Amino acid sequence: MRRININPKYLRIALIAIAALVVIVLIGGYVAYTKREVLLQKAISKATAKAKRDYNLDVKIGSAKFIGMATVAFSDISVVPEQRDSLFSVKRFDVSVKVMPLLFGNIKLGDVVLQNAHLNLTNVKGVKNFDFLFKKKKDTTDTKSKVDLSDVSNRLVNEVLYKIPDNLSLQNFLMSFKDDSTTVTLLTSTATIKDGKLKSTINVNNGESTWHIDGKMVPSDKNIDVHLYADGKKVELPLIEKKFKLKLNFDTISTKLSDVSHSSGETKINGSWSIRNLLLNHKGLSTQDIIVPSGSIDANVVVGSNFISLDSSSVIHLKKLTANPYIKYTLNPVKIYEAKIKTSWQNAQDVFDSFPTGMFESLEGIQVTGKLNYNFNLYLDNSHLDDMVFNSGLQKSNDFRIVKYGKADLGKLNNTFVYVPYEQGKPMPPHTIGPSNPEFTPLNQISPNLRNAVMTAEDPSFYTNRGFVDESIRKSFITNIKEKKFKRGGSTISMQLIKNAFLTRNKTLSRKIEEILIVWLIENNRIMSKNRMLEVYFNIIEWGRGIYGISEASHYYFGKAPSDLTLGESIFLASIVPNPKAGLYAFEADGTLRQRLHGYFNLIGRLMAKRGLTEPDSNAYGFYTVRLREGLRRQIAPIDTATADSLTRQTANDDDAPNDAAAAPVYEEPKKPSFFQRLFGKKDTAQANAEKKIEETNDAIKARLKAEIERVKADYKNRIDNIDTAGKTKKEIKAEKNRLKDEGKEKVRELKDRMP
Repeated sequence: MRRININPKYLRIALIAIAALVVIVLIGGYVAYTKREVLLQKAISKATAKAKRDYNLDVKIGSAKFIGMATVAFSDISVVPEQRDSLFSVKRFDVSVKVMPLLFGNIKLGDVVLQNAHLNLTNVKGVKNFDFLFKKKKDTTDTKSKVDLSDVSNRLVNEVLYKIPDNLSLQNFLMSFKDDSTTVTLLTSTATIKDGKLKSTINVNNGESTWHIDGKMVPSDKNIDVHLYADGKKVELPLIEKKFKLKLNFDTISTKLSDVSHSSGETKINGSWSIRNLLLNHKGLSTQDIIVPSGSIDANVVVGSNFISLDSSSVIHLKKLTANPYIKYTLNPVKIYEAKIKTSWQNAQDVFDSFPTGMFESLEGIQVTGKLNYNFNLYLDNSHLDDMVFNSGLQKSNDFRIVKYGKADLGKLNNTFVYVPYEQGKPMPPHTIGPSNPEFTPLNQISPNLRNAVMTAEDPSFYTNRGFVDESIRKSFITNIKEKKFKRGGSTISMQLIKNAFLTRNKTLSRKIEEILIVWLIENNRIMSKNRMLEVYFNIIEWGRGIYGISEASHYYFGKAPSDLTLGESIFLASIVPNPKAGLYAFEADGTLRQRLHGYFNLIGRLMAKRGLTEPDSNAYGFYTVRLREGLRRQIAPIDTATADSLTRQTANDDDAPNDAAAAPVYEEPKKPSFFQRLFGKKDTAQANAEKKIEETNDAIKARLKAEIERVKADYKNRIDNIDTAGKTKKEIKAEKNRLKDEGKEKVRELKDRMP
């Protein structure tokens, strides 16, 4: 081993430099120690002046002095916003700062003693004593510079962690909130942090309940694992219930922070959150309590300079169900929203057993075999809304079977059954759907004109889709985002049928998801034939106020049997499906149709003609031949065109409309052609543009689906070629390859079925 020789001259120089540095530090420390009281008072004076200048806060401190080397003792502190209620007060506040972090410019709390404090938040008659928090600082300068979210999040996390002391002794810390109708108090009678262990006792609303926050708290190591629970009962949040009409309670909620790191322009925060026996009740979620026995997420959050995301390595646990979510929100230069959910192949029964109770009542108790796999993909660029990407697919293994139905018999529609419609939550007279009812109309006795008109308007791919059309849902999202309101739905005929036959009319999130699940089960397990679905659909949907089933509708409007409906009468009936209660407003007092429907007739008629469902017609496809039954005309009160158009566009109350469209499909009457247009036979520009847009949309759908088919083929070929053979016999390997081949073919077939 080579020996290193150090020149004694350089060694002496190094020792002298170190000694000089130690002397300077000691002198500086002595000066700081002797001047510390003066420095403290100057710091306090500067801080109170800044609070007054920037936030109009009157901060008063009874006394402040050093105790020992690095502990400052405060007494009688008060913070009062100008012309507002007192915000904060404390009798005793002792705080020590750790020396080593202070040398590097970081303030890290060592020991904290807090006694008899009160944080008082008020919002009375619109006047808040904490509104200063939402005001910009007066000395803000560079307003145009972009904020680096990564740096901000890293500083914020560290600031919070550094302000948690290593040791805490807290007594009688009252937090209260009061507004015009609500008062909430939380009194922390005791809270301690010692040797990394947190313990606390919180009295809620003067003895209403007692909460505890216990666990591990080692902020210096960025290691936090705490739990919130109540004595002998659930943790309830009455303020949320009063403010948002949301009932929320739970047994225990746990928060764990395992690591925070910052490098390469990104801040990464790793942690987990879990909850036991969560109860939710809100009219927008469900008509009954939703209970989640256990749920958690292992979250890996990444914050970049202009984005925040939940990484795909995160895992959601819901009882036996697991899924990998990915969410990303990019703020600039344009806003971009991304979301993905992916599950591995999981036992189908575990999936259904993991649904929260009270959410999908019709499916409770269902028994299945086989496996399920779900994938969801959403990409939305605010600057290119029309290019939005939306895919959602639930796949089943070849051995997936329904062994036993849940509360709802999904096969009941194959036989005679009793249908009870609801109006504003109240049951209407029941209807028997079957041959025993003289109003029941078999599919072969319904005019082909009506069948084709309704399918063209509501669900052109009804016979080829599996209950869902991703492209239709995608367009609905785009339209609703552009209009900033719910204007267009994406329901297929299958979805409308299930909503009417199995579910209540309550517009809740759980009902919508339940509708999707039932449609998937019926369509993908061929519980009903398409013809039977269409037959039942025509016999149960609403066609006017108290008019259910096509037989009633046909006789009500036109005094004839469904088999005798003309093309024009059929297109009219198709036009009122989204908003049936407005059906009569489509007519003038003499029984003719209002002109605003002229464009709609041309649009639907030409689409039907393109598909070979009717002959091309230059006379608006029967628009001028439609006549309301004479006996019904007397019921039409004189009404001006503007009022009639407004009523026709109104959304049906609650969820009365058979589909989710927000307005009846009424189109502007095209302008009359000019002399030269009539002379040279120029097509109506508005109609030509509408048809051109439809053709362009269909071409785009075909191109996208073809690309997706090629991608699926390549993906399954790669999976087959790279199958894991470890520990498997040749027979097992062959079976796995065959399963993947069949699965790939099924996926390709589903995509081809979606072709317009």
